[in-house]
Amino acid sequence: MRKIFAFVLGVAISGSFLNASDSITLESALEILKSQNLEIKGAEIDIESALQEAKAASANHYGKLDFIQDFAKSDDAGNVFGFKLSSREANFGDFGAQEFMNNYMAGTPDYTTPPRDLNYPDSRNYFQSKLKYEVPLFTGFKISSYEDIMESVTKIKKLEKSQVVNEKIYEMRKSFYDMALLEESISNLGVILSNIDTLDAMTQEMIEVGYAKKVDLLEVKAKKGNVERLVSQMESNKELLYHYISFLLNQKVTSIKTPSLEIKTPTLTSEDIVKNNLDIQKANRGLAIKESMVDVSKSAYYPMVGAFAEVATADDTFLEDASDHQSYTIGARLTWNIFNGGADYANVERSRLDYLKTKTQVALANSGIELQIQKIKTEIESFNKDIESLRKELALADEIYKNYEARYREKLSSMSDVIIKQSEQIQKILQLQQTINKRNERVFALEKLANGDER
Repeated sequence: MRKIFAFVLGVAISGSFLNASDSITLESALEILKSQNLEIKGAEIDIESALQEAKAASANHYGKLDFIQDFAKSDDAGNVFGFKLSSREANFGDFGAQEFMNNYMAGTPDYTTPPRDLNYPDSRNYFQSKLKYEVPLFTGFKISSYEDIMESVTKIKKLEKSQVVNEKIYEMRKSFYDMALLEESISNLGVILSNIDTLDAMTQEMIEVGYAKKVDLLEVKAKKGNVERLVSQMESNKELLYHYISFLLNQKVTSIKTPSLEIKTPTLTSEDIVKNNLDIQKANRGLAIKESMVDVSKSAYYPMVGAFAEVATADDTFLEDASDHQSYTIGARLTWNIFNGGADYANVERSRLDYLKTKTQVALANSGIELQIQKIKTEIESFNKDIESLRKELALADEIYKNYEARYREKLSSMSDVIIKQSEQIQKILQLQQTINKRNERVFALEKLANGDER
């Protein structure tokens, strides 16, 4: 019997958003759920993360500005001469002019001996401070394609959050209606317990006057114990549901206002449900990503054009005479891959095939959702007929039990017959509640397919 009414439960988490003793309605619970449920909060963080990734993709349009600080010390001839040129301090002496002039004035000009000052310079410190800005001018639409991809990823994350909200609403509504079913079942079994108490008292009176046997009384007490056991199981299931509702709301809940058991079948058309279905919306977003990936692959066919600009200053001490030693460079670069063995074509074809495959999967998903819709609607119609029939059978079982109870008073039936009829009565009650529970679950499932629309 527990399997009929119990939910899988998590550990209740205490909160300070309402008093634990407050009796909350389903509407209030759903509002609290949207703001306090931990899984929904996690989904919101995923959206924020995707938004930041989208900003990072857009940032590529604006290029990058780097500050570069170099420090070096070297006695390598090329480095030392280069350091001096960079700091605008190179002179003729660096080329060995002094040595040449000394030889020239002595009448022995030397054009072949390498000058020592140029080839064996003293070590020199080098400090260079540079600002460099690089910006892409044309990337073959790669950046804009990545922007489209990240926009679709962000929308998928929002749809995933909606799915989490939708799922938690489904679980909350089902919990409230399961609680209502439990309370109604407990109420019905309470009526049966009252009837058993009446039967118990009547049997004892009949034993006293010799019209009944002690075994009749034992049968009554055994049946009472059986019903009390069922009530105890249902009370335990109520406690489990309260724990689960507390888990969903992230705070302690000990009392709720149960809704009416009558749930109208949604009047949504299959077209409306498919249009609003979150899985279909996610699939369409995934298809858009695959389409953008085709554009990313095609960007390899285009040239890449970028521009750069930099300003720098250098000296043998940090920022010494920075304004006198400053320099600038501006330029642009075009890179165009002419041939790479057909890899670009292969990548484009692979992306195009991925797109076609995803397109087929989206069509399959649409068909699958439509199949689910028809299946659920058929099940709801079947349960509606079962409920109507079971209510009639329960009414008949109630009358039969009353009839057999009266016949027992007149010694026309045995206590075993009365107990059997009462068992049939209990069975019909539980069978009816189980069927209503299954029907409600299918209604909620249909609404979940329609993104929570309850029309």
